[in-house]
Amino acid sequence: MPARLLNGAATAAAIRSELLPQVRAFASQAGRAPALDIVLVGHDPASEIYVRNKHRAGSEAGLLVTIHKLPESSTAAEVLSLVERLNASAACDGILVQSPLPSGISKADAQRVFDAIHPDKDVDAFHPQNVGLLVQGRPVFAPCTPSGVMELLARENIAMAGKRAVIIGRSEIVGKPMALLLLQRDATVTICHSRTANLPGVAREGDILVAAVGRAGFVRPEFVKPGAVVVDVGINRLTDRAMAAEFFGDPSARLADFDRKGSLVVGDVHPSVADVAGALTPVPGGVGPLTIAMLLKNTLMAARRREQ
Repeated sequence: MPARLLNGAATAAAIRSELLPQVRAFASQAGRAPALDIVLVGHDPASEIYVRNKHRAGSEAGLLVTIHKLPESSTAAEVLSLVERLNASAACDGILVQSPLPSGISKADAQRVFDAIHPDKDVDAFHPQNVGLLVQGRPVFAPCTPSGVMELLARENIAMAGKRAVIIGRSEIVGKPMALLLLQRDATVTICHSRTANLPGVAREGDILVAAVGRAGFVRPEFVKPGAVVVDVGINRLTDRAMAAEFFGDPSARLADFDRKGSLVVGDVHPSVADVAGALTPVPGGVGPLTIAMLLKNTLMAARRREQ
């Protein structure tokens, strides 16, 4: 029996709908809308799409969203200067610096930029202070993608307490905070990565399996415990037709989409996993919309905290 699809897009729409009257109430009381400032450096096509989607969703939810565009040639000092101005601005509640930053800015300098965002305006929850509070189980803000996954699991009535959860990926943005949030819901958590021995066997122990590795179709049926809940965090652009045919079958509706567009967005989970899993998030339409919904929720929370 094919896996039940966990509709992240519908859950995200429900969250945004719940936020709308809360944003209106805040604006009525404070005399202003919650304000999100997004810093976009350079012209990365994927980043431009993400920022455009965040702007649209925030505006529809009643937030004041401002995009600050800096040229590809910007130095770390110039980006830091803008962040400091936003930190000091009474009109700004939340700051998001879209990653990745251009290659001309080193990894160390990029980390300096993210660390410079004031913790009270850090709606991405990457600042060391917010990470530390999350580790202690008393977060102010939680990273948007993992917290979106938690919302989805809770609203889909998926039990977490006492369950084995396996996460493939140990990034600061998804893997590690995902593990912490699941631990706080009393799951028993294993984090897997490129050095994990017998990765399919370890993954197969999970009642909940979260794939966040950034490789198209990496998770195959042998990774999945029959009946497990599989959350696909991956967003990968597939440009190879032979691989698309192997993914979706030839002929198929999705392969026809590939032929029209020349590419498709796919996740880290191969479509054949649907024959083994009990529930599965699709890509697109799964975790991505939840990430944006939680960003809006964090921004409203930041605005409320600043007013208090």
